[in-house]
Amino acid sequence: MRRALVVGYGSIGARHARILAEMGSRVACVTRNFDCPYPAFPTLEAGIAHHAPSHVVVANATADHELTLRTLVKMGWDGPILAEKPLFMRAVNPVDFSALKLVTAFNLRFHPLVQQLLERCAGHRLFSAEFHVGQYLPTWRPDQDYRTGYSASRERGGGVLRDLSHEIDLAQLFCGPFMQIAALGGHFSDLEIDADDVFHLLARTEQCPVVSVQMNYLDRVPRRTLCLNGEGFTAVLDFPNGLLDVNGVTVAAKPERDHTYRGQMRAFLDGDFARLCSLREALQVDRVVGAAEAAVRNACWIDLPPDVLPDC
Repeated sequence: MRRALVVGYGSIGARHARILAEMGSRVACVTRNFDCPYPAFPTLEAGIAHHAPSHVVVANATADHELTLRTLVKMGWDGPILAEKPLFMRAVNPVDFSALKLVTAFNLRFHPLVQQLLERCAGHRLFSAEFHVGQYLPTWRPDQDYRTGYSASRERGGGVLRDLSHEIDLAQLFCGPFMQIAALGGHFSDLEIDADDVFHLLARTEQCPVVSVQMNYLDRVPRRTLCLNGEGFTAVLDFPNGLLDVNGVTVAAKPERDHTYRGQMRAFLDGDFARLCSLREALQVDRVVGAAEAAVRNACWIDLPPDVLPDC
């Protein structure tokens, strides 16, 4: 039987733990949350020593990921690790983590319509791409005061640029690594948070000359869409409605809420890392986040030279 240790038992840690248990794994958590229904340990060291996991899932606050992973390195942990996105709050030396079997949890890669669209785009040039995601933050978790969640706290890794970085991962998945970026963003609304609530990126990538990514905590009608214009096709994917339109032909797939998480976890447990976000790809997402913040601070375009990250 697989033995999984989930570090952190907030909303996403609870989801990972439940899915792992439903898949037959023996689950324990590193948490001081008294509502945790699984065996709980106060420290990572205690969890590793007493639970003897085969797999580790890092689902604590983004600001704590680096220390958690450095602790695993120090302990000589050599098993697979799935870390929630985004991977880090700041730039790190990739070599420090290259010994880890580490992948990052960008579960939208496992949406069936994303998989179909990747197949449709293969071998075709892209001319423009637009990504949009938005939902009014107070409606995300109706049973929780939005002002107390990590999304509201920049210090804990919240804010749309990091919280909704799925769109940056999808942009890189379809369009290749970012080469140049400009951005507008910050905290503009009346939401009672200290993190950014709107960001808009304009970029050039390796495989697409014009890429737009907009993310916000403000859309009262939840929206998550992407539009690709390429060689011989226009494709629009509407995630909330489960629709993919390519040149006027529409296919529907609206998987249940846990579908992408289950697909991601199955790949992780089976060692199918080629389908998951690698350390290099996750660091590229973090690099785009940092470049977008620099572009706002300095009101300028930021160049992102290729091949600055070692293979990892």
